[in-house]
Amino acid sequence: MEQEKKQAVALMRYSAIAPIITGTQEDYESLSAYFRTASARGIKAPDGSLRHYSPGTLEKWYLSYKKSGFDALIPTGRSDCGVSRKIDEDLKEQIVYLKHNYPRMSAAAIYKQLQDNGSIRSGQLSESTVCRFINQLILQERLTNNQDMRRYERPHINEVWCGDSSSGPYLKTADGKKHRVYVIALIDDASRFVIGADVFFNDTFVNLMSVMKSAVSKYGKPKLFNFDNGSAYKNRQMELLAARIGSVISYCKPYSPTQKAKIERWFRTLKDQWMASLDMRDFHTLEELRGSLLTYIRTYNQSPHSSLKGMSPQERFFQEPELICRLPDELIENAFLLEIERRVSADSVIVIDQIEYEVDYRFAKQRITLRYTPDMKDIFIVEADGSLTPIRLLNKQDNAFIKRDKVRLTGGDD
Repeated sequence: MEQEKKQAVALMRYSAIAPIITGTQEDYESLSAYFRTASARGIKAPDGSLRHYSPGTLEKWYLSYKKSGFDALIPTGRSDCGVSRKIDEDLKEQIVYLKHNYPRMSAAAIYKQLQDNGSIRSGQLSESTVCRFINQLILQERLTNNQDMRRYERPHINEVWCGDSSSGPYLKTADGKKHRVYVIALIDDASRFVIGADVFFNDTFVNLMSVMKSAVSKYGKPKLFNFDNGSAYKNRQMELLAARIGSVISYCKPYSPTQKAKIERWFRTLKDQWMASLDMRDFHTLEELRGSLLTYIRTYNQSPHSSLKGMSPQERFFQEPELICRLPDELIENAFLLEIERRVSADSVIVIDQIEYEVDYRFAKQRITLRYTPDMKDIFIVEADGSLTPIRLLNKQDNAFIKRDKVRLTGGDD
């Protein structure tokens, strides 16, 4: 099974047990009661369909996660569990595009167009299969209409962290060029406490990860991260990260301003107070600007907030110290590793970003999964048992002097 498909199945399994892992489930008299309810409710599979698994299966997933973490949910057997065997991802994207852009186009017309452009070959896929998929799309859209737009506030800290980014000032660096700066921030929903923030020259997932990692290291993990639908936030790496630390991800639906109200209000305050007071001629490096931002955040966190009955965000956050559960350093380091797949050459070499690395000869000609730090300083092979083995840069000069065992060409007694 391709690693991406395995991870999709593992994320589906995690979604079924996440409420009891994170503690966000409704009140149930027992775990068995939760498993029965979740079994009856069903789980959204990677192909978008609703699947029902037995309570015993859900319990097995839960126990596996508690014992060995997220990687224990990655399947090792069948390759098509929870994935459509007939409509592949490329075809789904075409169908969704046609239906969203031409809503009056019938399933029969969509099917014919896919045949005409060669996406569906004769006998490969029936019209009824395409029709069922389109009906499922229509039903999902109906269920997501008329969303509740009321504002909300979580009763406790570390239930929800809201994250977002905003464009900042232009910084003139030593080379004489002006560069746009971006601010990425996380805020605790219940306390308005700014959990983490930093400045960058790029608004990317890797930079968001660094803010998240710093926040989790200091203040534990939230039950739920709430993010925008932007490309820097919505990707498989993000979902894997959350699952490994025992959180879940919620993405804001388009045109639903109340879901991001607090973080957006904070960014407006940031621009009105911090950015408006800056004289950019005083700053020449990102590090200098970062120091100014962190000084402002400390002041903000320690100042009375109108929605907190006179308390500061910091006072409100630390009112519930029992809810700050810090994770082991090793777990954090492993959870915040990125992941890719590579094919190993016959001479045990892989290439990442045009740089050659060598791996153990036992991986020759195999497709392997790699996990690595965002700065690429540390890269590991994921072994069959889930353990991580470091790899190193290819050094052809050193390899020329390695003594190799001679291969015996004939049998016989010594």
